[in-house]
Amino acid sequence: MQFLTRIPVPGVADFSPVDLSRSAAWFPVVGLIVGALVALVTFALGLRSHLLAGAVGVLAWVWLTGAMHLDGLADLSDALGASHRDSQRFLAVLADPHVGTFGIVSIVLVLMLKATALALLPPEVLWGVPLILAWARLGTLAWSRWLPPLKPGHGERFSWQLSKGWVVFWTVSLLVASVVVAPVLCVAPLIIGAWGLWLKARLGGVTGDCLGAGVEVTETALLLLIALL
Repeated sequence: MQFLTRIPVPGVADFSPVDLSRSAAWFPVVGLIVGALVALVTFALGLRSHLLAGAVGVLAWVWLTGAMHLDGLADLSDALGASHRDSQRFLAVLADPHVGTFGIVSIVLVLMLKATALALLPPEVLWGVPLILAWARLGTLAWSRWLPPLKPGHGERFSWQLSKGWVVFWTVSLLVASVVVAPVLCVAPLIIGAWGLWLKARLGGVTGDCLGAGVEVTETALLLLIALL
């Protein structure tokens, strides 16, 4: 909770990188909690205005997560945009703390899509939102176990103490929950796999920014699917 959200929790004494890696197994639980809060805000405001509910629901979503994954999406977009003719520039641009045009546009588009999709969800479908956030955070576990790190950072730290058993456990658990709540979310493993395949083919590995961007891509794709279908 301390790493992935802005929700106040007791601090961890004598923190070590191993603790962060071990905590990764519980990332889907954090997704369920944040998603439940977003669903509650959207449901409450939806009783008066669906448009307002979608906008404020996304606002709550961004505040609770501290825009952490949006930052990864922006950095990856800038790096891809700047290195389309020179692959050697990719990591240099990725490490640049400034946000460029590609990053800004990617954030705006994702927030627009999320707000629109939330506004379209009927009340009984809103309870699929916690599962969407849980699936997206499960993706970080799968990608960090599957793909080699491109550089030192969170992309490699998550996999240090993470067993494949956790990935299997959460995949089965979320599939069962999705069948009950919103069967369309059962396509989540395909989206997670597709993002991993794209990272492997395009970049050859993963970084912390790639994980964050993958969370945003997975969330947006699943939210659009559940809103449309």
